[in-house]
Amino acid sequence: MSKRKPQDPSLFDSDNDAPPPPPTGGEDLVSLHEAAQTRYLNYALSVITSRALPDVRDGMKPVQRRILHTMWEQNLTADAKFRKCAKVVGDVMGNYHPHGDSALYETLVRMAQPFSLRYPTIDGSGNFGSLDGDSAAAMRYTECRLARISDEMLSELDQDTVPYRANYDGTREEPVVLPARIPNLLVNGATGIAVGMATNIPPHNLYEVCTALIKMIDADLDMSPAQLCRYIKGPDFPTGGQIINSADELKEIYRTGSGTVRLRATWQEGPETRSARTIYITSIPYALNKATLVERIADVVLARKLPYLLDVRDISTDDVRIVLELKKDADPKMVMAYLFKHTPLQSTFPVNMTCLIPTENPLVCKPERLDLHQMLWHFLDFRFQVVTRRLEYELKALQRRIHILEGFEKVFDALDEILQIIRKSDGKQDAAQKIMARFSLDAEQTDSILELKLYRLARLEILVIQKELADKRRRAEEIGKLLGSRVDRWAIIRTEIEAVRKTYGDERRTEITGEVDDEDFSADDFIIDEDNVVLVTRDGWVKRQKEVKDITSTRVREGDVVLAAMAGSTRATVVFFTNFGTAYTIRIADVPASTGYGEPIQSLFKFKDGEKVVAAESLDARVAGTVTS
Repeated sequence: MSKRKPQDPSLFDSDNDAPPPPPTGGEDLVSLHEAAQTRYLNYALSVITSRALPDVRDGMKPVQRRILHTMWEQNLTADAKFRKCAKVVGDVMGNYHPHGDSALYETLVRMAQPFSLRYPTIDGSGNFGSLDGDSAAAMRYTECRLARISDEMLSELDQDTVPYRANYDGTREEPVVLPARIPNLLVNGATGIAVGMATNIPPHNLYEVCTALIKMIDADLDMSPAQLCRYIKGPDFPTGGQIINSADELKEIYRTGSGTVRLRATWQEGPETRSARTIYITSIPYALNKATLVERIADVVLARKLPYLLDVRDISTDDVRIVLELKKDADPKMVMAYLFKHTPLQSTFPVNMTCLIPTENPLVCKPERLDLHQMLWHFLDFRFQVVTRRLEYELKALQRRIHILEGFEKVFDALDEILQIIRKSDGKQDAAQKIMARFSLDAEQTDSILELKLYRLARLEILVIQKELADKRRRAEEIGKLLGSRVDRWAIIRTEIEAVRKTYGDERRTEITGEVDDEDFSADDFIIDEDNVVLVTRDGWVKRQKEVKDITSTRVREGDVVLAAMAGSTRATVVFFTNFGTAYTIRIADVPASTGYGEPIQSLFKFKDGEKVVAAESLDARVAGTVTS
């Protein structure tokens, strides 16, 4: 079928011939800029609040929270058998997170990587990637379950401690936030890019953070970021490393919620042989690909930019161990100073402590950059709400049970009469009406009596019921006192944080050394003083060799010839003269070493069109004054 071409308005000469106006059947016309602004704002808010930024209370993004919640629903606790990751991803995607399975799996994998999270929340079985940048195996091959520490994130879910909301299609409900008992946002950190804002929170040591929380409770939540820095020394990265920021710089980062952490690898000297020395790199900066790092160091070796460095090998297993082989007379501190400056062995971590904080509406959060005190305060305030709701839930359950037990206690001495009423009744409903009228019971108590198993009519069972009733009343009284005292509830929170610190606390992995005075060095310090020969050809190829026995036999391209051969120390300089009357200088050590054709001289200097070398000279004092052309 042919499509009808739109008519050209210029073909109509009068109003009668003009095309009809567009239909206006109940449609509201909106200007393009208003529609674009409104819809982009909605998109931006969705990305900020529902995708990219973590919640200050549980430290989770929505996708992470949904993964843990789904695994908890499936009873995939630390004591359960491993289950295929494909099953978990499918359930999360179908029930709560209707997005791509690959992105879901990547999130699950990261939550199980000990080099990505300081305290992984998922226990993985199989290939979950490596520090060398290897990707995890496909989800159909790997298995997972919750890590033990995740119990502290999820165990209070069934006690009405947090609000719930409907999932994407309204068929299920999901928690707005997890009732986390650990300060997960600081402990594991977070990284995310939203619209117009981002977050980059480094991980911290659980023992230090819990200690700071306890000190805050003791100080009635009134502590400055500088005071909290007495207990939280600084970030604690899962891959270790060494922080070289000063104490004042770290305090300023925690006061403002932003800044830069300078991180470098740790190293130690190894055994020494007759011909070489050894250095072991024992940890690397966070989020650094170890294989890429080794390649960068190898490039330095191959390019002979650091002649004292002979070789690099990666012999890492579970721990990082990179071997650097040096010349016998090398200074290890000077070699490491060079590598810190010219390789990723030293990097930076930009801190941006932006996260979502709760509002008056329990279903809505807003983004805000927090300092250290605010972040800990929000967590403690959340824990106070969780403990309060947990106690209220327990009290309601106790009151329901006490109510039932009081009914049992009231009728236990009249069991024979109740049995007669039941036998003379026309059914359960009729028996219930008669029992309620005779003993002044309500429907719930009466239904429990009618459902009572026969063995419970034994004489000793009344003692069990009376003991249970006394215990329940005593516990209900205790909870009533707790709910009436803020001090007592804070004591509960303090005790729980102490238990978490004792169970999961460990030693720091990242050293904090403060500012480090590196070895002062110049470029000449890394050049081994030895005699070399620089060769340049007529067509502009240049190379450096240790010795040249016969210039005529040196390797050049077909049709090319050697234009000049200049001897000199590697610390000396050579000059190249061009047909444009320009002189270019370079240190002999910086000329590429090669036994092949060499490198185009244009890669060393920026020549103009048609410019070429016509002569060269070595400025070594021993041979200076001889121009070769």
